[in-house]
Parts: sequence; structure tokens; C-alpha cells
Amino acid sequence: MEKKILVISPHTDDGELGCGGSIAKFIEEGADVTYAALSCCEKSVPPEYPRDILSREVKAATRILGITDPILFSFEVREFPRMRQEILDALIRLRNKIKPDMVFTPSRFDTHQDHKTTVEETMRAFKNCTLLGYEQPWNNISFNTLAFIPLQEDHISKKIDALKCYETQKERGYLNPDFIRGLALTRGTQIEEKYAEAFEVIKWVLH
Repeated sequence: MEKKILVISPHTDDGELGCGGSIAKFIEEGADVTYAALSCCEKSVPPEYPRDILSREVKAATRILGITDPILFSFEVREFPRMRQEILDALIRLRNKIKPDMVFTPSRFDTHQDHKTTVEETMRAFKNCTLLGYEQPWNNISFNTLAFIPLQEDHISKKIDALKCYETQKERGYLNPDFIRGLALTRGTQIEEKYAEAFEVIKWVLH
């Protein structure tokens, strides 16, 4: 078990979707887990909700997983490529503050422009620690399932409950509890466990 773990989420909910079960497991096992969202996506908030609703939702969601103080940045959604340097600078500050052993970030196979920028700048900022790319099938045409984290029912239940906090996103198919559980069952079957989350190994550093 790595002691200091950083989860980088381009937008609120990405970290929970990609590795929410693993976050719950790591915290249960006593790891020091930091969650950082680069954008609270104010431009994407439905008009019937207040502009800061996603910042409230991510705090509620991560609290269920065991994180009490997520780090929230205000980079503009869908504009990450033009803010590449500012994002890199923010990630370097995070690196120097947290000094993580392991970082979770989007996969290099992710097609979303903000996610692509996030993983590229994560690779530049965190050169001395393990990097794992989390799976988001709706953005991945292909995905290398090279690392697996086995999970228990409680971890998957917490992940599903955390994602239920995103009332503003409830119509998105990938937030469906059946999909979340089905993907975890699929990945678990691959390693002869009931549930698992799968990751791309971007870099593995053994200290």
C-alpha cells in the first residue's frame, strides 16, 4: 500500500468514476489520499441550478468515500489545452505540497480534450512516482487493462452512493449504478475477484 496517494480529477466526478472504489479501499486501509479537481465546470451547470452546485456535489461525494477536504481549482471546462502551462504550474505546486507516492489521472487513451491535457501535464509534473490512468469507457476507444485493484461490496456501494450526489449529472448513462457495478464485475472477473477497478500503467516507480 502506497502511503500518499493523489487523485487528479479534470472535472468534478471524474475521480470518483475512475477510481472511487479504490479511494474508499485506500482510505479504509489507512492511506493518506488527496483528491484534486481541476474544474468545477460552472459553464456546464444546468440553468435551474446555482453556479457553484458542482463544488457542493463533489464535496458531498468525496466525503462518502472518506475525503473531507477536496482541493478544487477553477480552470474553465473544455478550455484546458489553452491553459496548459497554468495547469502544469498548479500540478507542480500540488506535487511539492503533497509529495505523493502514487498518482491517479485519466488514461492516455482518453479522448476528451481536458482529460488529455490533464494526463499529459501530470506526466510532466510527476516524474518520480507511480502514475496510473483510470478507465472511463465513454471516452476510451481502447484501454490497456494492465493494473487491477480488487474491491469488496462495501467499496462499490460507496462509489455508487458517492456518484448519487451528482444530482446535476443524473441523466448521464455512465452514472447508472448498473453500469458502475457491471464494469466492476467485469474487471473483477478478469482477476478472479468479485469486483475490481482497472488502470493503465503509465509509469511504475518502485522505491
